[in-house]
Amino acid sequence: MLQLARAYSAVLFDMDGTLLDSRAVVERVLSEWALANRIDPVSMLAVSHGRRTIDVVREFASADVNCEAEAAKIEAAETADVRGIVAIPGAADLIGKLPPHKWAIVTSAGRDLALRRISAAGLPLPEVLVTAEDIERGKPDPSGYLLAAERLGTNAGDCLVFEDASAGIQAGLNAGSDVVAIGYASADGSKADCPLIPDFRSIDFRLT
Repeated sequence: MLQLARAYSAVLFDMDGTLLDSRAVVERVLSEWALANRIDPVSMLAVSHGRRTIDVVREFASADVNCEAEAAKIEAAETADVRGIVAIPGAADLIGKLPPHKWAIVTSAGRDLALRRISAAGLPLPEVLVTAEDIERGKPDPSGYLLAAERLGTNAGDCLVFEDASAGIQAGLNAGSDVVAIGYASADGSKADCPLIPDFRSIDFRLT
């Protein structure tokens, strides 16, 4: 059990790999798109975790590809596919104990996709949801976490961030927040310089 000594004004959660496990969907949809575009799906999946779809498409697409249109197609396919999406152990219990004005979700997914996955996992919708459309630069840029803290009426430096991917962990650290990595759905978090726990049943902290 990881026990954090300081108290926090709010909690900021990543979504995919942190609050819910969507690996099956992501692997199906991205692999299909990669193969259709003559891209190695293994290489694409290796760098896609925790990043906006548009950023990943731009990295791999050829110069003649309309990246915005292709990213929209990928997200539409992911929105339509919720097979295998489940909540990370302990996530629902933890969120249920938090006051609604004390937590937010900061995700690299688009809003429609985020709402669909949160619902599919059986988790409550947050009052503050920061998605890919809300920011100009995706993780590891801290914009999403800074915006979420602002919308909650606090400072990111007083927030606790839960993440699972290297890009997201770095975004939280760049925002000045304390970060805890969740390892349930990804080994990616073990690469970061922050505490790592298996799931939300292994954490204890206080809110101010």
